[in-house]
Amino acid sequence: MTKIRMTIIVAAFILLAGLAGWSWYGTLNGSHVTSETDPAAAARIGGPFTLVDQDGKPVDQSLLKGKWTAVFFGYTYCPDVCPLTLQSLARTKKALGADADKLQIVFITVDPARDTPANLKAYLKSGGFPEGVVGLTGTPAQVDAVEKAYGVTAVKQGSGDTYSYSHSAVIYLMNPAGKFDSPLGEDLPADKSAKVIRDAMKAHVG
Repeated sequence: MTKIRMTIIVAAFILLAGLAGWSWYGTLNGSHVTSETDPAAAARIGGPFTLVDQDGKPVDQSLLKGKWTAVFFGYTYCPDVCPLTLQSLARTKKALGADADKLQIVFITVDPARDTPANLKAYLKSGGFPEGVVGLTGTPAQVDAVEKAYGVTAVKQGSGDTYSYSHSAVIYLMNPAGKFDSPLGEDLPADKSAKVIRDAMKAHVG
């Protein structure tokens, strides 16, 4: 096999691997979720669920009624994306100013085995996170059901006590009727994220 041919094969392999990786990254980050380009897909996001909050109190989808809600999936052992996203949401609430009280934040674990209500409560009380975040967990079956309802991808990697998750990082903005309105990127600057939320509030009827 000539060096030129080998170079072409290697280049093609790298290109295909890159495209596959980009597709996977897009899926994990929920970049395919848009209410404008795919209304039918957006309408399928959300729905009934039964979980417990960080105080061990049973909750369901009625938690989303009456307020705008930023729903985010993650886990307390997450080393980067989850804490950074919660810190970003804290800055977003601050940027909302007088509208901050209209937005609640709900953090749903993808790791029910480790994220007990007590662990969630301790985690959400640690520094740098927004005040008043509602942490939700449940049985593996309950968590799996809510992941499917929101189209969340959560893939366990590793084993033992040091496993991690590759999971969707999109923030779901739900309207006061408990319906999906629009996605918020976890890396969106606070002022732009606040603008998306304010615009959604102004446009919402009902």
